[in-house]
Parts: sequence; structure tokens; C-alpha cells
Amino acid sequence: MLLIGQFDSPFVRRIGITLELYGIAYDHSPLSVFRNADELARYNPLRRVPTLVLDDGEVLIESAAIADYLDERVGPEAAMIAPSGPERRKALKIVSLSTGLSDKAVALIYERVLHETTSQVWIERCRGQVAAVLDALEAERAARTGPFLFGEKIGHADIALGCALRFLREGHPALFDAATRPALAAHGARCESLPAFQKIQQAFIPPA
Repeated sequence: MLLIGQFDSPFVRRIGITLELYGIAYDHSPLSVFRNADELARYNPLRRVPTLVLDDGEVLIESAAIADYLDERVGPEAAMIAPSGPERRKALKIVSLSTGLSDKAVALIYERVLHETTSQVWIERCRGQVAAVLDALEAERAARTGPFLFGEKIGHADIALGCALRFLREGHPALFDAATRPALAAHGARCESLPAFQKIQQAFIPPA
């Protein structure tokens, strides 16, 4: 199994951490979506990461689909999400908010470094979405007193949120104030203290 993409991506990191927590062996190819686009296109015509190449050559794309496959592989008893019902839907909502937060943070980076003339309207829209999602996630996390969002064990929602918070803090430090979002700050710190998070990391250095 081959995981393609750099760990400074919150999406690739999410899958790397999931593989580590599930104890699934894999190789890692840190291809860049820009520097190695042609090579990446051999596996994924979208030239996006994460991309996961299975041992039989099948290629999986997008973090949600990859996580779903990994859950299927380990089985419902070991999967880091409820198999069905309200608890599953609640977890998927937080995953969606967290990956959406990552997506907006990435979009703001691209807007700054890829466009000679940036759109202030688009920038303000993205920043507004980031702030609103952080408010929603702060409320969700503050309402839960356990070590993780859904109890004593880490789940997909925790991983997606932890990866999003790390990327946001490194890519847009002005957009995250730990003092006003203490529940999220504590969650991020708890995740980053775990061995899997410490192993699967790559500092994101915002381009000039």
C-alpha cells in the first residue's frame, strides 16, 4: 500500500495518522501537487492528494473515501467511528466541518500565492467561513468533557479536527486565537501529544 502526498497537507496527514492508529503497514511517497504534478497524474488525474494505491494496484482518492476503505478493512469493531445511527452522523458532521475548515485554509493560501491580483471579496468570504466554522466547532468541543469528542477513544472526528487546527495555526496564525477558543486549543494540544500525531507531521511553511 502506498500513500501519496506530503504530510503538511491536513488531508494527507489525516490518512497517515489513521493508518498508524489502525496499525496498517504502508509506504509513503511525498509527491507535491505542484512540483510532481505529472508523476502524480499517473495515479490520480485530478493531481490531488491524498492518493492511496492498494497492493493490487487499485487507486483510491479523497480522504473521506480512503478513510471509509480503511474502516472497512479493520472492521466495524475497530473502526474509529460508529457504524450507523446518530453517533455516526454527528461524527461525520464534525469531520465535514473540519475538512471544510482545512479546505478554506488551503484556498486562502492559493489565493495569495497563485493569483497576481487577489479577490478581497473571496478572501473575506473564506475568512468569514473559517470564523463561523471555528465558532461551531468550539461549541461542539466545549459541550463534550471527555478526552475525545465521542468518549475515551480517538475517532475520525478528532483526527480531522486536530489536523485542521494544526494547518490553520501554521498557515494562518492570525485566524486562530487560542484565548477565545480554549476548547479547540486544548483539543489540538491533546491530539498533537499523541505518538501518531508526532510521527506523522511536516511543518507547513506558508509561501511568501
